[in-house]
Amino acid sequence: MRSLIAATLLLTAAPTVAAADGLLAAAAAARPDQLRLLESVVNIDSGTGDVDGGRKVIAVLAPRLTALDATIETVPAEAAGLPDNIVAVVRGTGKARILMIGHIDTVFGPGTVAKRPFANDGTRLHGPGVGDEKGGVVEGIMALQLLHDARFTDFASITLLIETSEERGSPGTRRLIDRLLNTADVELNLEPGDAPDKLTVWRKSSTVVTIDVTGRAAHAGVAPQDGRNAAVELLHQLQGYDKFPHTGDQTTVNLTLLSAGTRNNIIPDHATATFSVRARTATAADAVLAQLEATAKTIAVPGTTVTIGHEPAFPPLAENPATAALAARAAKLYAVTGRTIGTGGNGGASESAMAAARGVPALDGLGPIGGGFHSDGEFVQLASVTPRLYLLAALLRDIATNGVPAH
Repeated sequence: MRSLIAATLLLTAAPTVAAADGLLAAAAAARPDQLRLLESVVNIDSGTGDVDGGRKVIAVLAPRLTALDATIETVPAEAAGLPDNIVAVVRGTGKARILMIGHIDTVFGPGTVAKRPFANDGTRLHGPGVGDEKGGVVEGIMALQLLHDARFTDFASITLLIETSEERGSPGTRRLIDRLLNTADVELNLEPGDAPDKLTVWRKSSTVVTIDVTGRAAHAGVAPQDGRNAAVELLHQLQGYDKFPHTGDQTTVNLTLLSAGTRNNIIPDHATATFSVRARTATAADAVLAQLEATAKTIAVPGTTVTIGHEPAFPPLAENPATAALAARAAKLYAVTGRTIGTGGNGGASESAMAAARGVPALDGLGPIGGGFHSDGEFVQLASVTPRLYLLAALLRDIATNGVPAH
């Protein structure tokens, strides 16, 4: 009966937990502080490239980590126009070297917070980046707080990377992530969990593909015949777009940006289309690129040229035994909360794919459960905040105590 009551209370808006695992009770007790910290960082605009906003968020989070005896390293971004990243390392007396990764950049521009600041409606938390991924970053800090308060140090190190450019494919953090993976036994990613309650065990790759058309400008009224219309050629190149799948668990290709021309009385000499290509395998992504390149060989507007460009952001996170073993271990730990956790995947890319590609066991989607990401409707399920905090802290403790699953 006692465990049933504890499980029921976990699902309420403000739980009071009595359970066999003291870490679970500690997670419940920490929730007011967790929500206050989350509110403070959500209410700072920090879209990718907002250097001042990123600094302000770090200024809130860094003192919390310092208070946990973490060593803070500030690492300049590897690309221009991005805030510094920070690496916080807590050292213990054990053997496991655990890396957590989270990001504080969002997809929202300056002024978004003024329009829709952090809000708690009793069921959901709202605000720009509340789930993707400030909720996960705050959860990571709070998990370290729980272990610190419990005086648990049976690990060699727990490293928290807070990066600032994930939404653009981490151009400011690639070398840093590689360096941290060199000394990591496992990577835990703080991206939000999927509803109804899932861990992420696979992700698609993310590739930005562009069709770039060059033509010749001319006066649209006086001498249109002298022009070579890049916009018309781009329309020709886009004729096969609907043959690509746009939704689903396999390869998807979606047109995200489209531009042509500068004035209404000039034949456009330049036109560009940008696609987001997501695929479960590198071979599938290459097939999309090959198809676009084949189409580019046929020109409908004489005198124009077509170039296909691509920029990979993240490789795919393929389903693999090491991730499956971590997910199974997490599911057993989660049972203490009275909830059941599943596994799944999605088209959102993350740094876990880089870890898996390096042979480092990785588990993703450990943040609070949410939805509506990259939209005005983004939210976090309030009832998931305490169970997910417990899960992360318990998983850190378990890996430190029992080691990483064989891979």
